[in-house]
Amino acid sequence: MFVDVSGAAPRQQNMWPSVVIAKEDIDREIERLIDAPRPANGRRASLIVHPEATAPGLGLAPGTDVTINVVNPGESTLNLRKNSNMLEICISGEGVAKVGGRSFSIGKWDVWNTPSMQIHSYRNEGKTPWVRLSYSNAPLLEKLEVHFVEEFEGEVAPSDANTTRREGPPSGVARARDLALNAPVGTEGARLLGYEWLIDIDVLESKALHWPYASVAAHLPSVEDIAKGYNGRRLFVLYNPATERRIGTTHSFFATISSSPPDNHHVPHRHSSSAINYYLRGEGYSKVNGVRLDWKAGDLILSAPGWAMHSHHTKNSTTSSLTVQDHPLQIAMESLIWQERMQEPILALGSQGGFESNRAQLAATR
Repeated sequence: MFVDVSGAAPRQQNMWPSVVIAKEDIDREIERLIDAPRPANGRRASLIVHPEATAPGLGLAPGTDVTINVVNPGESTLNLRKNSNMLEICISGEGVAKVGGRSFSIGKWDVWNTPSMQIHSYRNEGKTPWVRLSYSNAPLLEKLEVHFVEEFEGEVAPSDANTTRREGPPSGVARARDLALNAPVGTEGARLLGYEWLIDIDVLESKALHWPYASVAAHLPSVEDIAKGYNGRRLFVLYNPATERRIGTTHSFFATISSSPPDNHHVPHRHSSSAINYYLRGEGYSKVNGVRLDWKAGDLILSAPGWAMHSHHTKNSTTSSLTVQDHPLQIAMESLIWQERMQEPILALGSQGGFESNRAQLAATR
């Protein structure tokens, strides 16, 4: 049961290559799902799997899966609850997503999140198939063998059926945690905490949120108008305040929507978080570890495997993409290393001071 690693050199990391899933292939799979018999749970779904992926935990990136989901007119799904979190984008049709007791009317290119352990379901009240892409951290939990999933009818999850809802102590009665040890050790901030601190963590409410594309699109011209020569990324983060300093859309992922003008060229950079792009409009190409990959509207691409040097380039039209990246998860793990430009150092973002773009200099010269 022992492996002697005395003096062993660091292992060379196995970087998954970038792959492009063409719009035409996605459309064919959507049509197959539309025409297939309705499953008992109502979930017409197809997982998009990278050729390097191995079970358990199949994904498009090692810790991220992307699933095509279809709900035909008049159909709905069973309720689902799981400890993975998700963000989703509608790519055609329209429908209603119910998450944690809240209902969202979803249209094309709208984005929304589903927090961990919130009951969610989908229904299509329209006349055309409703198609969405969902992104989840399920592959990581599957690899850890801790992915909790339950599917059911009705409003009460099976695992809750014979339990009693926990209530806080009555007013004036001490919280058990308040009676547990909380003592300093030394002068640098180390402390000793009693057991109750582990099982009664302060709650920061995690809500299902909705980013309608119409609201996002109203702001996109402002990033298109940044002067040519800008060395940052022309995008907005779909920010969820519950993620705080991790700047996420969920606690695992951020989602951004970009708008880049024609003939726009990124400065190559790299980060340990992986990135997946779905192109809403336009066309261009990416260079990933020296390999060129061409893409167009409707294509999905593993655009930046973790720690791959990459850059993105538009052709002769304005280009927009949804980018999903496991940046918040890596900040939480203190593993997010980033190199914004080749001549700059590698930094652990969130633990060390970050990078500056040239936005201020460009604004001063206009």
